[in-house]
Amino acid sequence: MSLSEFIESNEVIINDQDKFKDECGVFGILAADKDLDVASLTYYGLYALQHRGEESAGIVYSDGVSLTCEKAMGLVSDVFDKKKISEMKGIAAIGHVRYSTTGSSEVKNAQPLLSKSKLGDIAIAHNGNLVNAEVIRELLEDCGYMFQTSIDSEVILNLIARGAKKGMEKAVVDAIQAVKGSYGIVMLTKDKLIGVRDQNGIRPLCIGKIENSYVIASESCALDAVGAEFLRDVKPGEIVIIDEAGLTSINFAEKTKNATCSFEYIYFARPDSTIDGINVYTSRVAAGEQLFKESPVDADMVIGVPDSGLASAIGYSKMSGIPFGIGLVKNRYVGRTFISPTQEIRERAVSVKLNALKINVEGKRVILIDDSIVRGTTSKRLVDILRKAGATEVHFRVCSPVVKYPCYFGIDTPYRKDLIGSSISVEEIREEIGADSLGYLSIDGLLKTLGHNEFCLGCFNGTYPVSAPYETEKEKLGK
Repeated sequence: MSLSEFIESNEVIINDQDKFKDECGVFGILAADKDLDVASLTYYGLYALQHRGEESAGIVYSDGVSLTCEKAMGLVSDVFDKKKISEMKGIAAIGHVRYSTTGSSEVKNAQPLLSKSKLGDIAIAHNGNLVNAEVIRELLEDCGYMFQTSIDSEVILNLIARGAKKGMEKAVVDAIQAVKGSYGIVMLTKDKLIGVRDQNGIRPLCIGKIENSYVIASESCALDAVGAEFLRDVKPGEIVIIDEAGLTSINFAEKTKNATCSFEYIYFARPDSTIDGINVYTSRVAAGEQLFKESPVDADMVIGVPDSGLASAIGYSKMSGIPFGIGLVKNRYVGRTFISPTQEIRERAVSVKLNALKINVEGKRVILIDDSIVRGTTSKRLVDILRKAGATEVHFRVCSPVVKYPCYFGIDTPYRKDLIGSSISVEEIREEIGADSLGYLSIDGLLKTLGHNEFCLGCFNGTYPVSAPYETEKEKLGK
């Protein structure tokens, strides 16, 4: 049986390629208690952030004298085993899980990056996107600096090396002030842990504490995973430097305007995380409630697309009074590396991850809640398998506004021409995916569920907090 025949004969879905790709996750810890196992804690912190990147994983640790790097392609559990972790003895560590949107997917581009300079060993792990990385790279190369990777995080390391004579603190401040874009960064020297968040706070970063030891992570769920107490989010435009004396804060940007990525709440972040005071699960439930107010429909059951659509489906059900049920079952044993389907395969089947629960949907009018529609191929197939499972009506509801523009700040999105919402109307999208009705959450509705309007909404309205590059440059950018 050929692959295409196999796909046609199985009511399954082949990979969620029709979604925004996760960005990256960063984690760092500096131990005040010398008995603290920083390698194990970093491993578990990265494990909690695995949803943010599944291509590669790495840890750099310090023994107080020098830094050592361990990284490879694959999941955290693939890259590190008990023996390797037990050998990584140190007083501090940083880690990274990666989904690449710039630079090829190979081990040399895996993070953290480790560099030798006049300031000593320094390592960096970066979530985000520098929109002026190419310009700075060319200037540094003209000055004789060599680059070993094709990712923009190395630009920051070379900028720091360039300012080495000023001392570490000033070199870091000057380097960060030179770059533009989005970033949640952790850096490590032999005795310092440094965290940096971009001046718009586009990418998340938070601080926690295990007794007297500090932890920095992309999401608060990673703090929970290692038993750390959440202290606060790193502020937009803030550098935090942690050493044996404690935590020092530096504001490197005079003018800051918070513009956290709204897709962190819609899709990327884990529901048990809280970012800038907003709980992700609560915001998703509220989005479902608001979606019913804006786009009600009569039906027998509300179902959600696992996993990011489930909380919103609960909210829609609660507000509408229509029962919530399980209509799609997720195969949790299929990783994202199972297959990289061609566009032709994507159009015929979406992923082996999901299948309809026929006993629940047969003979029912179903409301299907998803977090977003990007290309539309997944949505079309979901509607199709629900109909083939016996659903009499399928009403599609989306807990985000229409995605019309690419993201340039650390999320791998298609070119605008590949975004189904960029060129056709909602009614035309409904016809394309085959739903009986289609409704999106409005931008105002999204902001209402989040409680204020200080968010990046660029993928919805084309207005970005930082000047975006031309789309032809898109493949050069990202993390």
